[in-house]
Amino acid sequence: MRHVAIAVVFGVWAGLSGAQDAPVTEPPMDFQRMTDIVRLLDPDARVAGNAIELTIDDIPVLIITDARADRMRAMVPIRSAEGIDADEMRRLMQANFDSALDARYAVARGRLWGVFIHPLSPLERDQFISGIAQTVNVAKTYGGLYSGGAMQFGNGDSPGLQRELIDRLLKKGQEL
Repeated sequence: MRHVAIAVVFGVWAGLSGAQDAPVTEPPMDFQRMTDIVRLLDPDARVAGNAIELTIDDIPVLIITDARADRMRAMVPIRSAEGIDADEMRRLMQANFDSALDARYAVARGRLWGVFIHPLSPLERDQFISGIAQTVNVAKTYGGLYSGGAMQFGNGDSPGLQRELIDRLLKKGQEL
């Protein structure tokens, strides 16, 4: 039994070691590279200091980077946080678990935000673009599907709640 455990541990270690030796296909993300990517998404994007403002589907997006902390945050304002009741807050937390994907609902400075937060340097181009899209989607679907995109992480509450709408509409359709 001891030999099996050692073999499993060595196999896991060897697999991790091999992953570290994998070739890097993209340069590390930095503010300049991020700005270049954003300008492809929105040629009218504005840069100020360590921040970028852009618009996607008429939704304002603010991206802030901190090179020293190696972090970035893309944010979309959704609404005032005032008046969010316990049921709505619960729904936001359910969506954060399964349907918001890499974006999240967050409350800061009296506002509800859609946010995507990630370490800066390991962020890949497609992850970055997807994160922005998911953040815009959580804002657009707020009050409805509360979704970052087409996928959902399993075992959460959102699929059942979203299915409830489908079932309700199907029931209404049977009245014809």
